Amino acid sequence: MKGPVRLLGCVLLAMALTACQGGKEQEEPKMDMQQAGQRAEELLDDTVEAIQPPVKWVRGVAMESPCSTNLNEPTGTTTVVRSRNILTVVSERRRDELLKRVQRHWEKRGAKDFDVHSDEKMPRIRATTSDGLTVTLYVGYVGNVYIRAAFGCAQDSAMTYPKGTPGQPGGPEEPERIPREHSSYWSATSASH
Repeated sequence: MKGPVRLLGCVLLAMALTACQGGKEQEEPKMDMQQAGQRAEELLDDTVEAIQPPVKWVRGVAMESPCSTNLNEPTGTTTVVRSRNILTVVSERRRDELLKRVQRHWEKRGAKDFDVHSDEKMPRIRATTSDGLTVTLYVGYVGNVYIRAAFGCAQDSAMTYPKGTPGQPGGPEEPERIPREHSSYWSATSASH
C-alpha cells in the first residue's frame, strides 16, 4: 500500500505547487532547500503553538519534489514540504473554529491569498506567507487534521531534518496519522462543553 499512498502524495504535491513549471525564464529562488526546510519547520511550530487549548501533534513526512521545465528538464531546484499531524481528536463541531483560529493567526503573521474550502466533512484553508511559502491546514476523510508548509523550487542544497522526522535517521518509518488523544475542548461534540 505504501507505493500508491506515496504516489498519491506526489500527485497532490504536484497539483498544489505548480510554481516550478513554465517554459519562460524563472526567477532566482529566494531560499535554498536547507533554508526552506528550516523556515517551514518554524511556521509549523508557530502554528501549532497558536492553537489553544493545546493539541498533541507529531511530525509528518518531509517531502521533496524536483522542479522541472515544461520539457521535463531539471532546473536545479526542488520543492520542499514539511508537515504536522494533529493527534488530538477535533470533533466535527469544533473543526470550523479550529480553521478560523488558524486563519486569523496566519493573517496576523502577514499571510495573504487565502483559499478557503468550506466542505462540511473535509474543509481546508491555504495561504501564502510574505516569504513565499504555502501553508495549508486540511481535515482528512477520517477527521484527521494536518498542517503543511511548502516552498516551491528552492535552490538544491544539502538538508538536515529535526530529530524525530519520519523516514529520516532516528525517526519512525511512518508518522502517526489517526487522531487518538481526547481533549475536553477540541473533542467536544455537544454545546455543553
